[in-house]
Amino acid sequence: MPNITSAKKRVRQSEKRRMHNKNLRSRLRTQIKGVLKAVEAKDRDAAVAAYQTAVSVIDSTADKGIIHKNKAARHKSRLNAHIRALAQTA
Repeated sequence: MPNITSAKKRVRQSEKRRMHNKNLRSRLRTQIKGVLKAVEAKDRDAAVAAYQTAVSVIDSTADKGIIHKNKAARHKSRLNAHIRALAQTA
């Protein structure tokens, strides 16, 4: 444990930020799973709706620096490919 006051404050701040980032990362993963569940259920309308909300969450997470912008683009691209494949089979 740190003894210096500023170091103690840094510990508090970094823990608070870690929990906030963890929450944002969890929200991102939940949204992605929602799209994948709708795709598995072969419900195109629900998948498209879930994709729309997931894209905004993915973008905001990338803007905040929680994930890299290329990772965000990769997630969006793969989810979109799942939805396009769903439309082709229907």
